[in-house]
Amino acid sequence: MTTDARTLEFCDVGMRLGRREVLRGVSFAVNPGEIVGLVGHNGSGKTTLLRVATRVLRAQSGEVQLGGESIAHMSRSALARALATVPQDTQLPYPFTALEVVLMGRAPHQPLFGLDRPEDLAAARAAMAEVGIEEFADRSIQKLSGGERQLVMFARALAQEPEFLLLDEPTSFLDLRHRIDLLAAVRRRVDAGGGALVVSHDLGLSARVCDRLVLLSHGEVVAVGPPAEVLEAGVLERAFGVAADIVTAPDGSPLVVPHLSST
Repeated sequence: MTTDARTLEFCDVGMRLGRREVLRGVSFAVNPGEIVGLVGHNGSGKTTLLRVATRVLRAQSGEVQLGGESIAHMSRSALARALATVPQDTQLPYPFTALEVVLMGRAPHQPLFGLDRPEDLAAARAAMAEVGIEEFADRSIQKLSGGERQLVMFARALAQEPEFLLLDEPTSFLDLRHRIDLLAAVRRRVDAGGGALVVSHDLGLSARVCDRLVLLSHGEVVAVGPPAEVLEAGVLERAFGVAADIVTAPDGSPLVVPHLSST
């Protein structure tokens, strides 16, 4: 992880996929030392925004900046040293071992066509130990469950030692214990000076883990702020079309209790 503290900023980002406007004027920042949760209904543009941040997709208006520099002007290796992403699910076509997959995260730090160095192997094994998957090292990625693959991809992102983690539903396939362990690892990285942008449909978990929330609806930002400010009944009804009560959890975080339909 670099020692230079830079801010990741989305500046008036707009994006169309075919005839559909997926993102419209999206602006917010992720600062070093904080976890920002990106929440919203299905199809609100959350995953698209992560793909724009990693240049998988190109924004048609606006830009993403890192430390005031447009990511469009950064080399692929420089961008990979700054941002590491964990997608919702990953299917690799070859039977790489879990350790080989985690070692792929070291590529941005290696010379072109470089071989894995002792420090790369040490970083990969340390990342696997942090996630608690050391026993997967020699197992084929194709023989792991969805949740186990998710942990391997997260370990790869940690081994990449980025400034910012971009996580797309990182706990969707995980049991309760592994959810807690993964989010604790994210918090440790952030407390060490990094930052994280986490896409999640779990509003309760987001409220407990994230320092701020960004709520998207139909490609637009409708609310930004601490969880207690964003998770308000009126805001959620406008964004999700669902009535809900907001109660206070034992730890003081807001808890969303949606009303069940009577039909």
